[in-house]
Amino acid sequence: MIIAVNTRLLIHGKLEGIGWFTFETLSRITRDHPEHQFLFVFDRPFSPEFIFSGNVSPIVLSPPTRHPVLWYIWFEFQIPRILKKYKADLFFSPDGYLSLKTKVRQLAAIHDINFAHRPKDLPWLKAKYYNYFFPLFARKAQRIVTVSSFSKEDIHKTYNIENDKIDVVYNGINTLYSPTSAGERLIAKAKYSDGNDYFLFIGSLHPRKNITGLLLAYDSFRSSIESDVKLLIVGESMFKTRDIELTYEGMRHKNDVVFTGRLGNETLHQVLGASLALTFVPFFEGFGIPVIEAMNAGVPVICSNTTSLPEVGGDAVIYINPFDVSEIKDAMVRLYQDKELRESLIEKGFRQKEKFSWDKTADLLWESIEKCVDA
Repeated sequence: MIIAVNTRLLIHGKLEGIGWFTFETLSRITRDHPEHQFLFVFDRPFSPEFIFSGNVSPIVLSPPTRHPVLWYIWFEFQIPRILKKYKADLFFSPDGYLSLKTKVRQLAAIHDINFAHRPKDLPWLKAKYYNYFFPLFARKAQRIVTVSSFSKEDIHKTYNIENDKIDVVYNGINTLYSPTSAGERLIAKAKYSDGNDYFLFIGSLHPRKNITGLLLAYDSFRSSIESDVKLLIVGESMFKTRDIELTYEGMRHKNDVVFTGRLGNETLHQVLGASLALTFVPFFEGFGIPVIEAMNAGVPVICSNTTSLPEVGGDAVIYINPFDVSEIKDAMVRLYQDKELRESLIEKGFRQKEKFSWDKTADLLWESIEKCVDA
């Protein structure tokens, strides 16, 4: 079987959530199924680290997909041509984008459809593209995989897609994010928080991640108790960050907020392991990888009670309403003051994270691939 894969998000040094999903699943699937050929389709020069085994053939297909117009050209003109040329049996797209102009069977990984519910969080043209094309992609797909039961139900209801066409394939955990030693924690604190404890956010600076609510809650936390605890925000700006900037400038304790930008994996491992807690309070999430990676690192978690997060967090986190700043603040106070609570959450987190692994993800994804081909 010849399986073509959209690998445009495998970018050296810049793997994000869907990029990691692509990397972790395909590195296993290509290794475990040497009897099949995999055609990796990149939109720019690729790193050799992504050619996981001898049954992978890379192709660079221009133009680089950096804009909705270029997305359309790539998927509607270039991809059909390549699928036909190489006689592909299946096209798998880990980021959900499909081609409407090919007759080749297609499997889409649609991680969530936040844009259907929060279009104003995105630039106008991107929101327009997503909300026009993704319903068409969902109907065109032979099958769909998604990363939570919440997202499965959301796709089913919003796009009127049959439930039995959608498979749940949970994300896994990067095992790099393990507990750190006391010495490593001291080094991370010395570098990033002047030796103080800190709450931590990991993710893109995007409106749906609720950075403004977290900043306001942290400011209220610091005003309510005597503490030198800082707030570290790890991640790159995306778009529509003006509200974040204005909220930050108006903070009483803004000098104790540290924006680190993007961090490499090893550095992030150290920073996560040294944190007092992960504070992850988005309005909308299709899964929430930072939650389970914090659990794996032995770090307690405060997270939203919305969308997929209760499914992922189980009984191992403190839940808050992300629309209520005072609830976020109160959870920070509770967790800061109660050592036994922190230890209890860490213990529960170690149990909860056992439900998730990239090996399981890859196996379930392969089952979906086989369903597509056998249908």
